[in-house]
Amino acid sequence: MQISKGLLVSESLPLKWMQYAVYASVILYFGRDIFIPISFALLISFILYPICAWLQRKGVERLFAIILSITFLMLMGLLVVALLVYQFIGFLDEWPAIQLKLGQAISDMSEKFVGLGFSKGEQMDIISKMSDQSGSNFLGIIRSTISASAFSIVLLVLIPVYAVLILYYRQYWMKILGRIFLSESNESLREMISLTIKTYYNFVKGMAIVYLLVATLNSVGLLLMGVPHAILFGFIAAILTFIPYVGIIVGSLLPIGMAWITYDSIWYPVGIVAIFAFIQYLEANIIFPIAVSNRLNVNTLIMLIAIFVGGLLWGMAGMILFVPFIGIAKLIADHNPKWKTLSMILGTDNGKFG
Repeated sequence: MQISKGLLVSESLPLKWMQYAVYASVILYFGRDIFIPISFALLISFILYPICAWLQRKGVERLFAIILSITFLMLMGLLVVALLVYQFIGFLDEWPAIQLKLGQAISDMSEKFVGLGFSKGEQMDIISKMSDQSGSNFLGIIRSTISASAFSIVLLVLIPVYAVLILYYRQYWMKILGRIFLSESNESLREMISLTIKTYYNFVKGMAIVYLLVATLNSVGLLLMGVPHAILFGFIAAILTFIPYVGIIVGSLLPIGMAWITYDSIWYPVGIVAIFAFIQYLEANIIFPIAVSNRLNVNTLIMLIAIFVGGLLWGMAGMILFVPFIGIAKLIADHNPKWKTLSMILGTDNGKFG
């Protein structure tokens, strides 16, 4: 009887955790409009806390130090956005010429399909059906785009305000966490949070250097290949590398397509693939180890699952936010013996099988 009770308990534990996961997923999905700006603000506060603390040690008043740090971060972000917008406007100026070249490429491709047995009438029928389907969804796309833009504007206002409040009342939040985690001593809890903030700050700072170097190398490589709007495509490809394996492939499609349309030669796309592959090799083996001295060491499978689940629950914001959340959970689990199993699940094993 005791064995059966033990088996019953052991079998009920996974079921209980599955129930918790379902409840958490439902709460995260329906509360995404609330949780997304708070999550961005929390991560920004992690990044800015060491800067604010340094300014306060220099004699700057707390609120002014917080506002100064957030203003500097927003200016840096606006400079990057302005650069990309400038490049994108140049891209739009050349759009008529690109359309002409694209039309010629489509015409040449149509002739090749005729040679394969598809008449131009059959091709036009297929294109007509595709255009009808896309036209019926056009209004829905416009509505969703307007809604997403309006929500993004609201986020741009809410996130800095939330970040200021989190940083200003950080000692008050520490008291609340102390009441929630009664089993942990105040000193242990403070040390764990301090270590998490410090490690995550160093990681983000290193990753910013990595992305900047990769974007610069991408842009220089595309400029040497003579690809138009090299800076725009180079930065987009660098930003998309946060998605393991898939991001660099998606990011390379734009410059490859632009080079193919511009020069009408297969060697330019091949050259771009070679440049991106070389830069990715440098990033993985040289740039990343030097710039990011303290890795989060999150399992690649867990990272991909986090990106997928984040996309399902919160869309693009979830794909961005869930990866650092997993990294923070890994940092906390590494320094708590009670969460050793969670640390092993989220982490990597560099050892060999015996």
